[in-house]
Amino acid sequence: MIFQNSKVYDILKYVALVFLPALGALYFGLSKIWGLPYGEEIVGTITVIDTFLGTLIGISSAKYSKKE
Repeated sequence: MIFQNSKVYDILKYVALVFLPALGALYFGLSKIWGLPYGEEIVGTITVIDTFLGTLIGISSAKYSKKE
């Protein structure tokens, strides 16, 4: 398993499934309403990080399931 501690796994899973998508949506919406800079670039960066984190979590979950 990539993440040895289940608490770390749970936190990272929450970040990947809830926090980062919500943060991206928030910034994208506010950037359109208030004219904040680099809306697409920041949301794109958040999405790439979220995809990477989700991949690591998926690999970790698959390895854990295979072990049991």
